[in-house]
Amino acid sequence: QVQLVESGGGLVQAGDSLRLSCAASGRPFNDYVMAWFRQAPGKEREFVARIGRRGLTTYYSTSVKGRFTISRDNAKNMGYLQMNSLNPEDTATYYCATTPTPYPCSINDTPSEGCFRHWGQGTQVTVSS
Repeated sequence: QVQLVESGGGLVQAGDSLRLSCAASGRPFNDYVMAWFRQAPGKEREFVARIGRRGLTTYYSTSVKGRFTISRDNAKNMGYLQMNSLNPEDTATYYCATTPTPYPCSINDTPSEGCFRHWGQGTQVTVSS
């Protein structure tokens, strides 16, 4: 079992940057593929970014590609989401998620929530115009 705690959210202006963190505890972090999802008010939770267990492979949604960077530090049991050039459409609650390897979904498909077993409680990001 893995416990996940997100932090780093806040209120920023359009064009600003934020770095979200995900602290993991429990089983060795490098046993897990990690991802970030987000959910805006009144909308379904959507995929943002995914990173392989060793940090060598990444996958992004088209809406954030080129602006967001997912990373991890397995020695510290930490995952990160660097978000640049934020805009109001990025306003959402951001969730960290992990799943043990082998990854249960196709690596070439956009991940769904069902691909991930463990979830954090989320951190709120609000971008004002």
